[in-house]
Amino acid sequence: MLATVVTQHKDWVLLSYRIPREPSTPRIAVWRQLKELGVVQVGDGLVTLPKTVRNRERLQWVAARILEAEGEAIVWDAAPSSKGESKALALRQEQARTSEYGELLDAIQASSDPGIRTIQKWRRDWRKIDRRDYFDAPLREEVRAAIEERVEARMTNEAASNAADNNINNNTADNKSASSAAGAKTST
Repeated sequence: MLATVVTQHKDWVLLSYRIPREPSTPRIAVWRQLKELGVVQVGDGLVTLPKTVRNRERLQWVAARILEAEGEAIVWDAAPSSKGESKALALRQEQARTSEYGELLDAIQASSDPGIRTIQKWRRDWRKIDRRDYFDAPLREEVRAAIEERVEARMTNEAASNAADNNINNNTADNKSASSAAGAKTST
């Protein structure tokens, strides 16, 4: 798995920020970056991720981008006051990934004969979700298996198609040889 699986989720790293509305480009870039990280929105201008060194570094990079846009940002570590609150944050993060995996699974199941580019896109999408799946969302393995089933089906179909093409080519070559041989006999 590409993401760091967080087994204990009692501590979190938070980013508190405020970014000017105009120009909108930096604000949109920050929003996209936070979405890519899979943050949990705790409140207006307050997001969190499970506490890891990597997540802290990622949020510090976002904070630097906000400061460059003349906004305000601070990254800090925190622990919710109860296990229940921490579990609620983890559940929100897991539900978001489950929803993303579900959308991808729907797309896979809706496609009857995907091309190689479609399969490659599904794999890229799965990896993107997996990178921000800190709690092994329930559909993770089901989606991975569905993609691999489509790969195997595609390979089987291609092998059958190649075999059929080879038979056609062999039959055509045999027919040409037979015609050539017959023509050679009649001319002698």
